[in-house]
Amino acid sequence: MRLSQILFVTLRDDPADAEIPSHKLLLRAGYIRRIGSGIYAYLPFMWRVLQKVSQIVREEMNTTGAQECLLPQLQPADLWKESGRWDTYTKAEGIMFSLIDRREQQLGLGPTHEEVITAIARDMIRSYRQLPLHLYQLQTKFRDEIRPRFGLMRGREFIMKDGYSFHVDEESLKKTYQDMYQAYSNMLRRAGLAFRPVEADSGAIGGSGSTEFMVLAEAGEDEVLYTEDGKYAANVEKAVSLPADAETSPFTSYEKRETPGTDTIEKLSSFLKCSPTQIVKSVLYQTVYDNGVTVLVLVSIRGDQEVNEVKLQNELTRLAGNYDAKAIIALTVPNAETQQTWAVKSLPLGYIAPDISDEYIAGSKQVHAKFVRLVDKTAVDLKNFVTGANETGYHVVGANWNEQFKLPESIVDLRKARPGDRAIHNPEQTLSSARGIEVGHIFQLGTKYSQALGATYTNEQGEEKPLVMGCYGVGVSRLAQSAVEQSYDKDGIIWPVAIAPYHAIVTIPNINDAQQVQIAEKIYTELNQAGIETLLDDRDERAGVKFKDADLIGIPYRIVTGRAIANGKVEVVERATRQSQEIAIDEVITTLKQWVTAAIEVKN
Repeated sequence: MRLSQILFVTLRDDPADAEIPSHKLLLRAGYIRRIGSGIYAYLPFMWRVLQKVSQIVREEMNTTGAQECLLPQLQPADLWKESGRWDTYTKAEGIMFSLIDRREQQLGLGPTHEEVITAIARDMIRSYRQLPLHLYQLQTKFRDEIRPRFGLMRGREFIMKDGYSFHVDEESLKKTYQDMYQAYSNMLRRAGLAFRPVEADSGAIGGSGSTEFMVLAEAGEDEVLYTEDGKYAANVEKAVSLPADAETSPFTSYEKRETPGTDTIEKLSSFLKCSPTQIVKSVLYQTVYDNGVTVLVLVSIRGDQEVNEVKLQNELTRLAGNYDAKAIIALTVPNAETQQTWAVKSLPLGYIAPDISDEYIAGSKQVHAKFVRLVDKTAVDLKNFVTGANETGYHVVGANWNEQFKLPESIVDLRKARPGDRAIHNPEQTLSSARGIEVGHIFQLGTKYSQALGATYTNEQGEEKPLVMGCYGVGVSRLAQSAVEQSYDKDGIIWPVAIAPYHAIVTIPNINDAQQVQIAEKIYTELNQAGIETLLDDRDERAGVKFKDADLIGIPYRIVTGRAIANGKVEVVERATRQSQEIAIDEVITTLKQWVTAAIEVKN
């Protein structure tokens, strides 16, 4: 393709609304254009990248025996109400675009397709003989992000591959899950990306186990905790670890002490001259379930630890049935204004003890009249600890469980793992931290959706059983931008060869030089005929402008028909290394073909 004929406009300066390097570069290099908040047009260069990523995804999926299909973007609300996720996605997370059509029917724009695919399975799968079955699609998805940012990383419209498998049992599911683990690893390796598979939280998708595939990059929104021995890696939301050992308490007897102005752990430990590891802090949360019931939750945890709110939400979701609910639509630390809606009297915030009385709560149909009390494992074994006295300006010291305070029945892991913690699999290993961009996620769903929607099959014994399901997603447009975030320099993008929009660009320094033009045209034509996707920069621009644009758009190889042609050679510059060499004109085609082929095959 001739650059003079392409829709190609570059920007000299970074756009004001672009925050991370990949977003800035894709806009500056003319790959994408912002149409609205979180909405982007994929321009010709970007579309070629997306097609190449999609092709890699298709090849790896097809190799596993998965079958491609295309599911509707518009989804009836009734399906989502059957699964119990309508309120979660439209109210709690609020990421589903919902609308009412002219027949007064509720619809949603699909952020994901578990309900649709399960409805299809319900209608079409009858017997174990049809299983296992794996369907996938490449489709535009929609999510009403509260704060769209980072370009294609967190947009409101994006391209995704999502796949769904159906099985007779968990053993069959795990086999496909492992196949997808390998297929996803192959996809990212072939795309030329450095990545790390990590244990992950299943979130609103649900299921028993899941793995995220993280592209390692400083601008990644996710924190990954891992060990250097390569035997553990997890998203910080899911990560577990051994906390630092608690120090011995300096207090040997129980007493109440005046502790003015000590409403934080730092102030309290300084005032009492004790370690935060000997303090039990009680954190108050307010949970609203999808049936409107509000539940107050008191979490007791060691003073030096933080509550992992993802783990907390998962625990409270498991308790939803106790309140005739299915899902959580809000989990917050209630402010003073919110407390007024249910508190009988003012709470001694910062001085709350694990046994604070339920009398603080005004019960009603919408407010559960008792605190749900949870204790993190880090607080259970503490002796002679410090905690609140349920009175502003006072704490107690030398307290013990089941002496001064009843140990809550629900002992759970709610702490947030952090860098420096010891690993559970080997305490000699400590957790390190890296930033990552989630580009893929695979789930073992089990029977969550098949049971909710009544999707069953008949087994060999003639019994009707719920289908066992898996779910597998890859963000195609996110993957493309993450490649830029991982590989760029001060001059522009450095595309991996396998997904670059073009493999090479032939640059004519002076289009008024007939010999330069003639040789460039010849090389351009022959490279394309040899299967090397090549651009020809035939614009009437200064050589410096052309070189800068070639660097900005990130084409892997630049061929320059400049002064070297007097010696029967052209200059070839590799974008990734900036290495330049002169190659005989009649050897350019063979050399470039070898380089491109080698660069792609080494990743296969």
